[in-house]
Parts: sequence; C-alpha cells; structure tokens
Amino acid sequence: MADKQISLPAKLINGGVAGLIGVTCVFPIDLAKTRLQNQQHGSRLYTSLYERFCLQLVPLDRLSDGALLTRPLFWGGFRSDCLIKTIRSEGYFGMYRGAAVNLTLVTPEKAIKLAANDFFRHHFSKDGKLTLVKEMMAGCGAGTCQVIVTTPMEMLKIQLQDAGRIAAQRKLMPETVPAGTVETKSPTAMQLTRELLREKGIAGLYKGLGATLLRDVPFSIIYFPLFANLNNLGKRGAEGPAPFYVSFLSGCLAGSTAAVAVNPVDVIKTRLQSLNRGSTEDTYSGVSDCIRKILRNEGPSAFLKGAYCRALVIAPLFGIAQVIYFLGVGEFILSFVPKKDN
Repeated sequence: MADKQISLPAKLINGGVAGLIGVTCVFPIDLAKTRLQNQQHGSRLYTSLYERFCLQLVPLDRLSDGALLTRPLFWGGFRSDCLIKTIRSEGYFGMYRGAAVNLTLVTPEKAIKLAANDFFRHHFSKDGKLTLVKEMMAGCGAGTCQVIVTTPMEMLKIQLQDAGRIAAQRKLMPETVPAGTVETKSPTAMQLTRELLREKGIAGLYKGLGATLLRDVPFSIIYFPLFANLNNLGKRGAEGPAPFYVSFLSGCLAGSTAAVAVNPVDVIKTRLQSLNRGSTEDTYSGVSDCIRKILRNEGPSAFLKGAYCRALVIAPLFGIAQVIYFLGVGEFILSFVPKKDN
C-alpha cells in the first residue's frame, strides 16, 4: 500500500475485503475485549480472556491426619474464560454479537482510513520522499477522517457486544441487578439506531466522538509511519517491493504496537459509549470524569484492561490488509469490469 499507486475503487475493494476477512476471524476476541473493559469492581463476571485451569490433581504426600496433599497439573496452561462463559450463556453465535454492524461499516471505515493516508502522504511528499514528521501528519489526517464512520460503528457495536454481559450478570450475579428490574430482549442494530436518533438526534450516534478521536488519531500517527519503515527494511533492493510476508509481519507488529499504546483511551471510549450498566457500575459525564473515577475506584491498571485482546484483534486485521494490497485483490476484481472507450 505504501509502495504503489492504487486507484480509489481498488482501495475501496481492498479495504473492504481485508476488513470482512479480518473481522470474521477476530471478532470473538474483540467481543471479549469490550466485555473485559466494561466490567467494574463489584460486577466482575469474567476474570480474563484466558484463565489457568486444572486438568487433574497429582498426589504429593499424605499428611499426619490422613489427608492427601496434592498439586494441580495444568494442561496447556490456559482456557478462554470470557469466551467459554459467553458460549455457555449465549451459544456459539453469541461470540458474534454486533458483527453485522462491523461487517457493514468496516468497508467504508477501512477505505477512508487507507485512502486518506495515501492522499495525505502524496500531498506531503517531496520527490517521493517523506520525513517522519510528515508521515505522522499523514497518519493524523487519516485518523481524523475515519471517525466519521468509526464513531457510530463503535457506538452500536459496543451496545450489542455488551448486552450479553448484562444478561449474564442477571443470571449469574443477581446481586448486581436492581430489585424489580424487568429483563428485556437484546435490541437489534436498527432498533438501537432508531432509538438513538429519536431521543438524541444524530449526536446520539456520535457519543464518545472526542474519545474516539483521542484513540484513532494517535493510533494512525503511530501505525502508518511504523509500518512504512518496517516494510522498507524488508524490500528487495533499493526500489523493489517487500515480500508479502514482510508486509504481513510489518502490519501485525505496527498494528499491535499502536493498539497497546492507545489502549487507555480505548477503555475510556468503551465506558463512555456504553448505555446499559449494572447497579454497582459507575456512570460518566465525560472524558475527564471517566479518567478520575477509574483512577479512584479501580486504579491505573484498569486502563490496560483488554490490551492484549486489542493487540490480538488489531495485529491480524492490519496484517491481512497488507496482504490483500500486496496480492492486488481490488485490481484483480476490477480487471473483469469492461472499460469505457474514450
């Protein structure tokens, strides 16, 4: 993507294909990330994405009272705590709550992000060369443009993803649910959209816009220059393109690095955009209020909730995007479209 000029229609197709494949593969981990970030002290349903589990007890010695002293033997070491509980309470497809929203909006989101970055890089470049500062400025422009689609997409996705956590709390942790609360059926994306537009207008879909900007702009500032420089290290010769596996690994490494770096802001954004909460969970009036309450009630470590989940989501998403661009999927599809004669 950084090495060749690609037409806008091809960028749209490449971004859409990469987004559809990536979201389908990693969406369950993204769901776990949202639920881990949203749960607060007093309503902790999930311990983590992964949890050590005991396969069997190994006898060590017998105590004087006849009791057998044992130690746990762990197989593999871990199991998926959040996802296992999700499957048990909601079924297999519960892991894909909110996926339809993501799959619908990921194409324009990725297309805007990647096309905007190429646009700004082209206009900032001088003789085909870019300084690090200008690469960061191009990334800043791309991150700013993408929030047009990202904010409403995240707003709807978070409500759908977190609905299962609230429902599971009702069953497994009834003390967190206010007395007399009536259980309601989880809304669909269209119902949520109509409700937000009716009650708050277009601003309802853009709740958390400031936090989304604070997340996506720094992410793009870190990701795009880091990817371009890592990819350049693997080029074949001075002008030759990097092999596809170098582009894939560069996208994964740059994506996961940027994801972890901005995770504290992602926690804030997730909390601000969540509409439904348990009776013991805090509500927030804005970014500064959210930061203050998280620090007071949960400590600084709460800002790293879901960091490794987010890295596991973002790394393959952007690695796949680079491979799609490298393979020229968009150009291949457009080659079947008949060209108009001049």
